[in-house]
Amino acid sequence: MRESILVFGFRQELKDSVHVPLIKAHLYDVISIMKKTFQFPISFTFLKSFGQIVICIFVCASSFAQSKSDTTSYVQTVDINTGKIDTVLIAKGDFEAPNWHPDNYLVMNFRGKMYKLDLASKTLTVINTGSINHLMDDHGISPDGKFLAITDFDSSGHTFQSFKFNIYTVPATGGEPRKISSEALSFWHGWSPDGKTIAYCGGANFSNLDVYTIPAEGGTPQRLTETEGLDDGPDYSPDGKYIYFHSYRTGHMQIWRMNTDGSQPEQMTFDENSNWFPHPSPSNKWIAYIAYTTDEKQNHPFGKNVKLRLMDIKTKTIKDITPVFFGGAGTINTPSWSPDSKKMAFVSYLVK
Repeated sequence: MRESILVFGFRQELKDSVHVPLIKAHLYDVISIMKKTFQFPISFTFLKSFGQIVICIFVCASSFAQSKSDTTSYVQTVDINTGKIDTVLIAKGDFEAPNWHPDNYLVMNFRGKMYKLDLASKTLTVINTGSINHLMDDHGISPDGKFLAITDFDSSGHTFQSFKFNIYTVPATGGEPRKISSEALSFWHGWSPDGKTIAYCGGANFSNLDVYTIPAEGGTPQRLTETEGLDDGPDYSPDGKYIYFHSYRTGHMQIWRMNTDGSQPEQMTFDENSNWFPHPSPSNKWIAYIAYTTDEKQNHPFGKNVKLRLMDIKTKTIKDITPVFFGGAGTINTPSWSPDSKKMAFVSYLVK
């Protein structure tokens, strides 16, 4: 099989390679975590029946091609004005979701743990998260830079119905985490500018996840969306006026925003792409997001043609800031702006 992909700004041919359909859709990052937890190749088929999702797990011969050793991560930055792409780290495996800390390092997850990548020395070190070690690509840095919000997968019940996805906070330098969420399905995505509130995607079951907020110290969650289909990826504007998110409420995944109490939802994109994970810049001038060039419905799989796009908040004009590359889940799931709003961190992938 011959395939062409874009990695760090140039197109590379893969000869006789195997296309790996790693389904790492956020609805269902379960797949990635199950692989990390049980350490054997599994494939998931998602079936919707009577409003519920049935997950069938099966082992097949072709899935042995899905070894994590076949994936190479390219941790990169892009200058939003010039389009210049710099590669910070090339590493085997699936590093995901870089957050840019004010002290000039990136925070990423890799195989259930959190890592710190110093941008000056390129040193990669593990961040201690105590007893929590099944971490996902839903994490971020508090406005003051002192804490990380992390999402952990708990499979201790040994049945899918008992699986839990919990939000915790931990000191940015590492330490024992503190549980914040109370629902079984909670995926962190945003922190209010004053650091007092967390926005997340959650719900009672996978068939209809919505946007919620909860006090950063823990407490009673507030549901902000109630439409059919996935509402996900909530991220606060720096002025605290809006929450941006992506939604399937029209039958096509598009970028939306609403007031922080959930009122006055407004659609922001209207194109043929599947648009995910809007992230306002610290300057509040831009919205960056990832666009699949194909209609992925309510999934955001790994291993697809994607590009990063930039919207001017005032004029609503949109431009590409990267060419099309091989990515998807893990590329920019969470906020990844540089503190000066000049660059974005992201991850592209190569799979052989």
